Amino acid sequence: MKIILERYHGLGNDYLVFDPNKNELKLNKSNVEMLCNRNMGLGADGILEGPFIGEKHMSLRIWNPDGSVAEKSGNGVRIFAKYLKDAGYVQKKNYKLTTDGGEVEITYLNEDGSRLRVSMGRLSFWSDEVPVTGERREVINEDMVFGRTLYPVTCVSVGNPHCVIPMREVSRPLVCKIGNYSEVARYFPERINTEIMKVTDNENISIETFERGAGYTMATGTGACAAAGVAYKLGMTGNKVVVHMPGGDLQVEIDRDWNVFMTGEVFYVAQIVLSSEFSERLRAL
Repeated sequence: MKIILERYHGLGNDYLVFDPNKNELKLNKSNVEMLCNRNMGLGADGILEGPFIGEKHMSLRIWNPDGSVAEKSGNGVRIFAKYLKDAGYVQKKNYKLTTDGGEVEITYLNEDGSRLRVSMGRLSFWSDEVPVTGERREVINEDMVFGRTLYPVTCVSVGNPHCVIPMREVSRPLVCKIGNYSEVARYFPERINTEIMKVTDNENISIETFERGAGYTMATGTGACAAAGVAYKLGMTGNKVVVHMPGGDLQVEIDRDWNVFMTGEVFYVAQIVLSSEFSERLRAL
């Protein structure tokens, strides 16, 4: 049984694309963990499984490296859109794609599909939509304790849950310190993605990210949208910002109805054909 995967990255956030129309293997928590393991497998920040072809739209499933399923990924969506163009599934400039976190609209901005604009849906700060425990309210600038330290937290859903903490300085060690506690904190019944954010000026912010089910990542599409939304909601920036991350930059725009749009690039790295020995190990899991 030959197993073929395609490797892409968006701003250093790397994914493997697994096309069920070309592979016989059935993905599950165990073999996803093995594939994403950077020592025992191929290594990746996640696996994009699809396309699943429906009557109206194509859909995908997004796997985290711990074998859990994510509702949505901004970098993942852009990568998958590039794969659909590369593999010949899509010829149109615009189309809609279904994720577990809702429908997104893709627009290719160049011929090879490496630069894309994605309509990521509507931001929501309501506690029951993020979700956050307690009575229904918009979770804005609330005091929350992570690891015995109090932080001013704003929570937002981009189809998946985020908590954003404005800070004077941001760094990898700091977001990892916070994220180890915040991801599994009692406030968040479905766990949470965490961004710490520094506002440079009205049009620029910087973030560091600790993703639910993945840990530290160099860049995040939904996290960039979440942070931009929070900065705008708090009056710290305008509605159009460049989000700077260790892996690179994304342009994010928010309209008057809180719909969020993300523009950025992705890159194709390689096609990977697994050995028969490794394929059999995956099949047995």
